[in-house]
Formats: sequence, structure tokens, C-alpha cells
Amino acid sequence: MKYALITGASGGIGSATARAFAQAGYGVALHAHRNREKLHTLAQELSQLAVPVVEVYADLSDPKQAKSMVDNVLEKFCQLDILVCCSGLSHVGLVSDIDQENWRKLFGVNVDGMHYCCQAVLPHMIHRKEGCILTVSSMWGQVGASCEVAYSATKGAVIAYTKALAQEVGPSNIRVNCIAPGVIATEMNAHLSSEDMAALADETPLGRIGTPEECAACALFLASDGASFVTGQMLAPNGGLVV
Repeated sequence: MKYALITGASGGIGSATARAFAQAGYGVALHAHRNREKLHTLAQELSQLAVPVVEVYADLSDPKQAKSMVDNVLEKFCQLDILVCCSGLSHVGLVSDIDQENWRKLFGVNVDGMHYCCQAVLPHMIHRKEGCILTVSSMWGQVGASCEVAYSATKGAVIAYTKALAQEVGPSNIRVNCIAPGVIATEMNAHLSSEDMAALADETPLGRIGTPEECAACALFLASDGASFVTGQMLAPNGGLVV
């Protein structure tokens, strides 16, 4: 059996990814920071699939908590094959209005937290000469978005980090890839009106909004043996909105 740690598993893409891996027979470690009720409900649901399920809670912007979380998972599972970094925050507003606290908070979760998790799992993966790390960026990490400068900057950093790390750990047979979703029906886009969502669907060549399950399918593929020669790449479930 293989084991996966999914951070941000209480969110839309994170929970869908956890379901996809559990349904495929993976043991899953589910992470959240504050959404304990949602995560516990998800853990109970996935436990019905007769796979090992572990709940872990941590503020990933704190390197000590990130390492403690990974150590806890390794203690329970004894191995960790896949890390999926789904934790993320967004911010909408003029760049002139974002203060230092919110700027650092965004980078703390979206970039620092991802990095600390990778740092924590890599010694185990390097020792085993095997592993798969998946990061989650955004189409705004590719092209940027007006009034989402800070968010776009963090997601651009995720893409660059993924490509660089893939080259660094490839000789240890560790693959690192990135998923860069377009407009997905999650709580992160709940601030958008129905008219805004309809307009975005119209702008998308495939004519609709994406689903968390479609992002999860990308993660499952990239973690599979079918992607065994794929590393340092970005897979973009965005309906053609950014090409």
C-alpha cells in the first residue's frame, strides 16, 4: 500500500484529492489548520473505504509544526510516498491596500508552508530513493491577475519552486510536479457573484467552471505509475482559459 499526505484537506480541492486517493486504495493523512470539524467529518467518510486514515493539525507557516506533522504521519504509516500541498489562502484587493501582515500571511501559507512540508518529507523520500511531491499553484501564477497581485506572486513562486526542486531531487528518484487550476467551484471563489462566475465560464473555451474532482484527477494521475517519467511539469486544469 502507498501512503499520501494531503495538506489543506478541509478545502475544496484538498478534500476532493483526499477522496480520490482513498478511493484508489491509498492510505491518507489529512491535514487542516483550523477547520477541525470539516476534516474530522471527511476522515470519518474515508474510513468507510477500509484504508488507513490519519488526521493531523498544524499551522504550516511554522516550520516546527510542519516537521512535527510529518513526523507524526511517519510514526503512524512508517512510510510516506506522496505529498500533496493543497493548503492555500487568497486575497483580493488593490496592491496599494494590502498591509504587511496580510502579505506575509499569504506567503506564509502559500509558499513557506509548502516549502516546510517539502523540507520535512524529503529526508525520508531521499533515504528510500522514491517519492512524489505535488504542489498546487493557479493560472494566476502563470499570467497574474489584477487586484490579486499578492496571490499571483505566491502562486508564481510555487511554479518556480516546483521546477527547481524537481531538478534537485530527481537523482534521488523523487518526482515533483505542479497543478495550476483555472476557475474552480470552491469556497475560495465564493466571493464572486453568479454573474461573475457566468462571465468567467463564457470566457473559458470549454464553456464552464471546473470542479475540485477534476483537479483531484490530475493529482491522482501525476502520482501514478503512468506519470513515472513526468517531473518538473505543470498540469493546468483550466478549460483553456490560459494556454
